[in-house]
Amino acid sequence: MILPIYIYGQPVLRKVAEDITPDYPDLKKLIEDMWETLAESDGIGLAAPQIGKAIRLSVIDLDVLSEDLPEYKGFRQVFINPHIIEYDESNTDSSEEGCLSLPAIHEKVVRPTRIHVEWDDEEFKHHDEWIEGYLARVMQHEFDHLDGKMFVDRISPLRKQLVKSKLAALIKGRYRCSYRTKPVRR
Repeated sequence: MILPIYIYGQPVLRKVAEDITPDYPDLKKLIEDMWETLAESDGIGLAAPQIGKAIRLSVIDLDVLSEDLPEYKGFRQVFINPHIIEYDESNTDSSEEGCLSLPAIHEKVVRPTRIHVEWDDEEFKHHDEWIEGYLARVMQHEFDHLDGKMFVDRISPLRKQLVKSKLAALIKGRYRCSYRTKPVRR
């Protein structure tokens, strides 16, 4: 089932999400719905808060970029209870980011190119790895959602001032996008 994407201003997007256990109700169905929602919205990542659930769950599909980034051919991964343990600040990169919860807003964000991450997969098998490159950026973006943060929190004060009116428009429900959304109720 395709779920609505929660838009900037929804309180759940600012909550710190909670870890879940294997007995979380209807987890497999929720993951299926997240994959379907992600595909419908043409995104590469989706975190549970973006569909209204304050739990530590995210899906990332980099296979859709494999024509330009062949190293990610077939990469589709579920991340349960992910936590970034350490950021390697010795090398950073500035790249443009967008977000399904912030339609039509794109800004350059500086992030470390290498991170140490722990998570469980769909079978609750534990992983503890250093991740680098584009996947590290996407993971940081998605896992920020699980900590109540969004990429606009990581842009310069000047850039944030410049997008302030766009953010206000989102809160007021003045935006267009091609996927189902759940705007802020006024």
